[in-house]
Amino acid sequence: MNYNWNWLVFFDEAPGGSTYLDTLLSGLGWTIGTAVLAWALALTLGTVIGVARTTRLTWVRRIGAAYVELFRNVPLLVQMFLWYFVIPELVPAALGDAIKSVSPPWGNFIPAVLCLGFYTSSRVAEQVRAGIESLPAGQEMAARALGLETAQVYRYVLLPTSFRIILPPLTSELLNLIKNTSVAFTIGLFELVGAARSMQEFSFQVFETFAVATLFYLLLNLVVVYGMGWLERRLSVPGFIAAPSTLPEVAP
Repeated sequence: MNYNWNWLVFFDEAPGGSTYLDTLLSGLGWTIGTAVLAWALALTLGTVIGVARTTRLTWVRRIGAAYVELFRNVPLLVQMFLWYFVIPELVPAALGDAIKSVSPPWGNFIPAVLCLGFYTSSRVAEQVRAGIESLPAGQEMAARALGLETAQVYRYVLLPTSFRIILPPLTSELLNLIKNTSVAFTIGLFELVGAARSMQEFSFQVFETFAVATLFYLLLNLVVVYGMGWLERRLSVPGFIAAPSTLPEVAP
């Protein structure tokens, strides 16, 4: 059986009156919105937990370690189902009913953001911890010798320097987060994969549909790569952390 290619299918009318291209662009918008909010949550929580894992308080370090092991070692798909199906049943009845009464797409969007945010925060926390622990011990001692409180040491000395070090792995985590938004399709969020599935089911042009969806993911991730690369160069400290463009070449 021969496949009938039709690249103009994106301008055909989709169910609802819009075109199939509008459908994919709408899904791309939900993907970007989910990724941005989840990343903001992941970066905030990850920084707090990463700092907690480097403090001198044993019980705080243990809480941070338990958080990381819980969210990092449970598969993302399982966590997505837990946030969507199980959490509303575990909270008080009034709150659970309020959660379940939120109509789509927000009723699917919010659990997806929370799931991706908490899952990614456990990975960000480990990178923050590694960045802080990679710094020379003299930096913290010098800051304390100047009379800085513990919170000030982290805010003004340790975190600004460690974030410069961990920008490359943070870039990888952001790219993974963008791709992980596709898991939200399993709970009914109409993101890019959900939009592509809907389009191919109505148009039967599966190759064209997923080719363009793949292109959207590629372009979105390239924007992130170049944006984070620019940020890394912009924040590099001469003589301490080399900018990517100034790294010496190694002879083969």
